[in-house]
Amino acid sequence: MGFAALVAVSAVPWVILGVILFFLILVIPSAIKIVREYQRLVLFRLGRAVGIRGPGLVIIIPIIDRVTWVDLRELYLEIPHQTAITEDNAPISIDFIIFYKVVDASMSVLQVQNFAGAAQNIAATTLRSVVGDMSLDDVLSKREEMNQVLRTKLDEVTERWGVKVTNVEVREIIPPPTVQEAMTRQMSAERTRRAVVTEADGTKQAAITVAEGNKQSAILNAEGERQAAILRAEGFSLALSKIFEIAKTLDANTMSLQYLDALKQIGSSPSTKFVVPMELANLLSGVTGLTGKSFGGNSGGDGGGQGGGGQGPKA
Repeated sequence: MGFAALVAVSAVPWVILGVILFFLILVIPSAIKIVREYQRLVLFRLGRAVGIRGPGLVIIIPIIDRVTWVDLRELYLEIPHQTAITEDNAPISIDFIIFYKVVDASMSVLQVQNFAGAAQNIAATTLRSVVGDMSLDDVLSKREEMNQVLRTKLDEVTERWGVKVTNVEVREIIPPPTVQEAMTRQMSAERTRRAVVTEADGTKQAAITVAEGNKQSAILNAEGERQAAILRAEGFSLALSKIFEIAKTLDANTMSLQYLDALKQIGSSPSTKFVVPMELANLLSGVTGLTGKSFGGNSGGDGGGQGGGGQGPKA
């Protein structure tokens, strides 16, 4: 009995040591936290917020301390299709995305229970308020302006939660079926108008090009004719100059023979019309005078001979 009691007493420290080791194995993992650079821990000790921990190695007291993880990276929240009524009473369905970032980890935990649900409800209410102040045409055409207004209004609400709304993007706008049909007809008419305008512009440009080509062609033809006329005139002038130079070297008898040769050629022509130069009378008189002088000279010679012969017998 004494030996058994001694063994039991000696085994107690090992049991205690085992319990302590088991306790440490369970407690140490929950007491040590590794916080990344983009994360923070909001530490609660006995239910009271005692501050923000991280990044790096953080040691907490198990059972007494509780932590809440906060992600500081920019996140997004998809808002499903929301139906809103425009200023001109047209129902329209819109869905969009909210990009946000936690700027105060403590306020994001202490001031709002579920940021995603709260932001979704605030976004739907804000969307209806913004769309209600815009006409349907503005909603369809001024999407960037609507994004800016939504971002500003949402940021005013989420600022007290320690969250910054960085951007809002409207993804899809679905107008009523009647409006879609009207938009389709308008688009078809606009495309037809553009086609007609494009065709008219093409025809206009083609006509301008053809007219410009005809103009250039007429200018080139006129320039060619002018150059040809100048060359013909220059050739005619050179020919006349040459004729005049040659004519100055001819005497009257040669010119008379030239006229007679020309008249001979006219007479041999089958034409019934003759062109008689005005100088023909002078020419004929000159030719007659020359002929008379020639025959007169010959007659005088003969008479002299005869006279000489008659005087001979008288002597």
